[in-house]
Amino acid sequence: MIRVLVVDDAPVIRESLSVSVEECTDTIIVAGLEENGQAALNWLEECYADICITDIRMPIMDGLQLIEQINAKYPWMKCMVVSSYNDFQYAKQSIQLNALDYILKPVDEDLLNEALLKAQMSITRDRDRVAADLILRKLPHHHGMMNSWLEQIRTLNAATLPLLIVDTLDMLENWVNGNYYLLNALSNLWLRTIIEELTTEQFILELDEGKDLGLGEAKLPVLRLRSYFRLCAVRRLEEGGNRIMDTMRGARDQPTIKAISQIKRYIGEHFCEQINLQDLADEAAMNKSYMCTLFKQETKMTIWSYIVAERMKKARDLLLQTKDRVYEIANAVGYEDVAYFSQLFKKHYGMTPNDYKRRMDS
Repeated sequence: MIRVLVVDDAPVIRESLSVSVEECTDTIIVAGLEENGQAALNWLEECYADICITDIRMPIMDGLQLIEQINAKYPWMKCMVVSSYNDFQYAKQSIQLNALDYILKPVDEDLLNEALLKAQMSITRDRDRVAADLILRKLPHHHGMMNSWLEQIRTLNAATLPLLIVDTLDMLENWVNGNYYLLNALSNLWLRTIIEELTTEQFILELDEGKDLGLGEAKLPVLRLRSYFRLCAVRRLEEGGNRIMDTMRGARDQPTIKAISQIKRYIGEHFCEQINLQDLADEAAMNKSYMCTLFKQETKMTIWSYIVAERMKKARDLLLQTKDRVYEIANAVGYEDVAYFSQLFKKHYGMTPNDYKRRMDS
């Protein structure tokens, strides 16, 4: 998710630019609107952004001064200029300050969309390059972690994957040295490196980039950066790890895939309820006993284990995204007995809910 800060002293233009940015693509969102460079810098002390779209002439602090400050304080950000002045000197100064584009008002939406997509590609390319450099430098010293992943995947051992993911995340976080926005690119590359290690076993899989939709609001406070990007990385490693394991199990016939998918979808929609095996069997249109056998054969988990795993994932998200108490989270995912819920959580993640939250947020 790419977050944009729009800076212009004209309220109508700020709002118009905001609408245009939001309509570009669902992976680019407006995080903030400010009226001048100083107000933008004040905002950036409290909140996070990837791109700044700024006017040139504004009171208190103009756009060129703002870009200069952003380059010094927030080097990961990309800047674009939207101006009413078709002035060569302004354009030249913008380019010298590494602004990606200089767009004239009234803004042509096609040009703005093109500039935003170019900025998004530039951000992705830069972060992928840094992640690749980190992998090259750090991996030779962390073969143990890589071997743990390979062993779990080759043996299709999904039971201890959640704890391995947390340990991997701690390792990757140490690599990024406080630049938490790199965690997604690094998680993607970690998964691709695992896939490359498995190519000798006729293993073929293309992973997409993954999305953080629903994991945070458009306005991301600086105080939440670490926990937010860690949660995104956990989701990425979790989804990627499970996909790799699924692929490792080999090609399956389409009816089986469809039946297992139907069961998983039903569980995903009703995980907080008391799920009945017969209802699941009816959903998959098969005998209850055969359904349980098939599910265990294909996923290496019983249906009940899978239900618990889904509940624990939801509980983990609520634990990290909300201020709900443990008993409230337990109730939200289908458990009235808080002690039993905590016991299941510890069995799944290797630590109690409160210990897990402290480890992720500390």
